[in-house]
Amino acid sequence: MLIDTHAHLFYKDFAGQLDAVLDRARAAGVEAIICVGLDLATSRQAIALAEQYPFIWATVGVHPHDAADVPEDYLGQLAQLAGHPRVVAIGEMGLDFYRNLSPADTQQRVFREQLELAKSVDLPVVVHNREADDSLYATLSAAGHRRGVVHCFSSDVPFARRVLDFGFELSFTGTVTFGKNHNAAVLQAVGLAHIMVETDCPYLAPAPRRGKTNEPSYLQHTVAAIAEICGATAEAVGETTAANARRFFGLPAKENL
Repeated sequence: MLIDTHAHLFYKDFAGQLDAVLDRARAAGVEAIICVGLDLATSRQAIALAEQYPFIWATVGVHPHDAADVPEDYLGQLAQLAGHPRVVAIGEMGLDFYRNLSPADTQQRVFREQLELAKSVDLPVVVHNREADDSLYATLSAAGHRRGVVHCFSSDVPFARRVLDFGFELSFTGTVTFGKNHNAAVLQAVGLAHIMVETDCPYLAPAPRRGKTNEPSYLQHTVAAIAEICGATAEAVGETTAANARRFFGLPAKENL
């Protein structure tokens, strides 16, 4: 069984076909999906989907791309949303110094504030990191909240070890099937004990679906690639990463999903 730990099911890419998408996911062995909010509006949409489908859970947060647009009371609104019983983490939050769609200082402030919120409400965090390793780690260290996952991990082995030593998890997407990148070296170096898998759908469809709209059923291709990299079976990778996800997000045992 598989758990997709990072999906954006509220995007228009899935409009009018979400039931079919979810049916395909279940047929492919996906037992649960974490629907990840990107701002206040999509956080509410993620909760609504989690209310509608018993195998979907939600996160609430503000992506670094949207940090410049938060209202003054966004933290209060997030805190209220975080109290919903289907919310299992705060995020997606973090730093993106590649696209820089919000000023760096604003990204860092909103990231720090959300880390502090997560610590106060005792929830883990889902972290976005793109070309911001040192600043990200400095912000995490200052906040001191050691329950989190760096999603769509793309950094090198030394940074992976720093993140794991800090107490965080790593999550991998279809980029493991794309060829030359850091993913294979990181997976071979750190193993599966603190690894999760995700689609980040509708983005980053894995080979052989690359270029198409990604969806949770495609998670099986990512798992197969990780199995090959790590010298394990796809079943073992699926079971281990699903167990890690249940532990990290506090999900019920698979027989209760």
